[in-house]
Amino acid sequence: MTQTMTRETARAQALVPGGRGQQLQPLADNNDDRQYLTFMLGAEIFAINILRIKEIIEYGNLTIVPQMPSFIRGVINLRGAAVPVIDLAVRFDREEAAISRKTCIVILEVDRAGAQQVIGVLVDAVNEVLEIARDQIEPVPSFGAQIRTDFIDGMGKINQKFVIILNVNQVLSADEMAELVLN
Repeated sequence: MTQTMTRETARAQALVPGGRGQQLQPLADNNDDRQYLTFMLGAEIFAINILRIKEIIEYGNLTIVPQMPSFIRGVINLRGAAVPVIDLAVRFDREEAAISRKTCIVILEVDRAGAQQVIGVLVDAVNEVLEIARDQIEPVPSFGAQIRTDFIDGMGKINQKFVIILNVNQVLSADEMAELVLN
């Protein structure tokens, strides 16, 4: 199992709750397809490929928009653009995330109809950037996880624990979220 913690990893950890708008940098060896930002939702560890992540910002200055579904916490002003913020815990049919000093908004780019859309996701805490070797990523389980399996790209093995690697395009599918709003 390959687990790398470099100055870049420490720098990613230092981003939160530090300065606003700092960009996440890949680890030194540039194996981007195997580098993941890990974060907490409750007691579980999740991961997202760093190629999807624009930046990490501390929680704050959220504008609540009326008549939105419960998983949309509101919008933030990110350099003049209104960016929706999704509460991943609620999106996964869990309790609304409690806000603490470690709460962060991870700014992601997701594919939507051939274009990139910027979306923020609310997480309990950001952990670190990890490199997970391909042979340490298990296929999506057919049962046993607390979320639907189409949200999962794989299960990374780190220190004899599993990290749930999310498929952000599926988790944040605009079409599916719009359907949930209508129901």
